[in-house]
Amino acid sequence: MTFTVLLAEIVGAALTGSLTLLVDLGHMLTDCAGLTFALVAASLQHRPATDRLTWGWRRAEVISAALQSLLLICIGVFASIEAIKRLIHPETIEAQALLAVGIIGLLGNLISLTILLSSRQNNLNLRAAFLEVLNDSLGSVAVIISAVVMRLTGWIQIDSVTALVIAALIVPRAIMILRPAGAILLESTPPDLDLDQVRAHLLELPHVLAVHDLHASAVSSDLPVLSAHVVLADECFHDGHSLEILSEIENCLQNHHGISIFHTTVQLEPASRAQLHRDNWH
Repeated sequence: MTFTVLLAEIVGAALTGSLTLLVDLGHMLTDCAGLTFALVAASLQHRPATDRLTWGWRRAEVISAALQSLLLICIGVFASIEAIKRLIHPETIEAQALLAVGIIGLLGNLISLTILLSSRQNNLNLRAAFLEVLNDSLGSVAVIISAVVMRLTGWIQIDSVTALVIAALIVPRAIMILRPAGAILLESTPPDLDLDQVRAHLLELPHVLAVHDLHASAVSSDLPVLSAHVVLADECFHDGHSLEILSEIENCLQNHHGISIFHTTVQLEPASRAQLHRDNWH
């Protein structure tokens, strides 16, 4: 059904010259591309890690989300620039054909919504698909409104105004997708993790004198990682306490913060050695 709507909009955009329809078409194509990216990324993520790709393909989902959001931003920017040009220099649009394509698109999307409606509560992927089709339905409504206004009033600039409205809806959504993807690619600290709190908690453990070079990031949306240098009293390395403290540190990171961090790299350092490199602490 989605393919039928997509085909109708491709033909309609070519015949009518409508910017609204062209923007809605770009939105649908990006959604289809995003779904394809997501399916490929989900498949790649299950591939095992290798000596060359030590995290496997876990970043594939993040790259997929970033690509989809960048495509949406490009469509939004193009639509805005083109709409402003057409507001100043209007172009002829076939309102009758535009209305027909809008109705076909809306009917097709409504059928898809009906199919997805009963199953969306029990499956995250179906819920996401439902929301995407709902967005596409709103785009079809915008096309119909634009066509009706043109037929009744002859005001063809409504096509540009409607395209601007769709662009205004697309860009914020794209930024919402890009922000977390960009944060992961930049290896920012996960939003639910407070490193000051982590440091303070670790310093409360017995025999822990200092914590430095504390870094946290995420390989993918569900794989946070953390590394740290933890300075212990020298005697801990002689009486066997260091292994016990390491277990306490791991337990702290797994259970006492906003997110559970199971992949940690902790370097334990005796105080006498750590002081020699204090100038290099971060």
